[in-house]
Amino acid sequence: MAPTPTPAGQPDDAPEAYVGLDADRAERRARSRGWSTVRSLPPGSVITMEYLEGRLNFEVDGGTVVRCWTG
Repeated sequence: MAPTPTPAGQPDDAPEAYVGLDADRAERRARSRGWSTVRSLPPGSVITMEYLEGRLNFEVDGGTVVRCWTG
């Protein structure tokens, strides 16, 4: 099966690699890898479902990234 292409405005990065990192360290890493927007959210946050190319979302619990996704 062919790999899923990376959208033009999005870095070629693996979101799952951020899970388990300290939130501050994860944000610095994401920005250094080219993410234009990094959003940290507490567990269970109500968010809109619009997709924003170049954005990386972190769900942070106790200062640690527990979930990460693009858009």
